[in-house]
Amino acid sequence: MGSFSIWHWAILLVVVLLVFGTAKLKNAGKDLGSAVKGFKDAVKDGEKEAKESATPQNLENKKADTQVKDESVVDEQKNSRVE
Repeated sequence: MGSFSIWHWAILLVVVLLVFGTAKLKNAGKDLGSAVKGFKDAVKDGEKEAKESATPQNLENKKADTQVKDESVVDEQKNSRVE
């Protein structure tokens, strides 16, 4: 009684087909498949962007940008004190 036999699954399948019809089930399967594909593509794009931003050249560029910004802030502070 605790588990379903093959006959239980067969009857359940027939009832689902009668209630929803094959066209609705086919469309639902397509929609689910496209949603999963879209999710996988988004994950791949995110991983690709993370790898690109973690390359040594990009890290050096980020450090250089940070240093330039820090120097400009210091220059602005010096200029504001002089005035």
